[in-house]
Amino acid sequence: MIKFCVDVEVGGETGGSGGQAGGAQGGDSKTECTYQKLDPKPPAGWPGWKGADPKTHDVYLYGCTDGGESNPDGFVVVPLGQTPAPQADPRELAQRAVDSMTLLGPDIASPRAAGTYTVGVPMWMWVNQSATTYGPNTASATAGGVTVTATAKVSKIVWSMGDGSSVTCNGPGTPYTSSEGMVQSPTCGHVYSTTSAANGKFNVTATSTWTINWQGGGQAGQLTGVRQTDVQVAVGEVQVVR
Repeated sequence: MIKFCVDVEVGGETGGSGGQAGGAQGGDSKTECTYQKLDPKPPAGWPGWKGADPKTHDVYLYGCTDGGESNPDGFVVVPLGQTPAPQADPRELAQRAVDSMTLLGPDIASPRAAGTYTVGVPMWMWVNQSATTYGPNTASATAGGVTVTATAKVSKIVWSMGDGSSVTCNGPGTPYTSSEGMVQSPTCGHVYSTTSAANGKFNVTATSTWTINWQGGGQAGQLTGVRQTDVQVAVGEVQVVR
């Protein structure tokens, strides 16, 4: 039996504009792989040979672990007399790349904790966009000669408004300007029908879904991440003096 320790190197770059600055954090970890030569060899018609000639090649069964739940295994074919190169699972590398991105919850621009909002008046909701709070955010991880690159971006934000209702927005929202008057947001908004007087303020939660596409090592796939941010919002009503 042959045993290898594979060093996994993680690095990344970030993109985006506005809001908080962010970056992917690099790090190293070890994946341990063991290799067992199959003896006797499988027959020539075995699919695992992948066209290689059993007379001039050996085949090894390998299993890898990083000490956690990731335990990729499979077969590797090498020429006679050669030692198999350390293997790396692209799916594991994709997750390591994502872990290095430091993806955060939405950077809420509106509603603001310091703001005061009114029953019946449209509220515009939007978020600041940065690499760590909205994307795109890109990072790579390398091990055993395999490099996987992952790119993450928020695909939707679900706003729980604290009054029992929720709003799903498929973009960052549209910033409000005074020239808009009292019209509703064209992309992401809400109208309260009750005040927050009973509890002082409504607890508004913005939950973002990160869609992460990755490719490398001859494979490609998609991962999903969820992050959230809370803000306390006061909602009153207009007092009419008679």
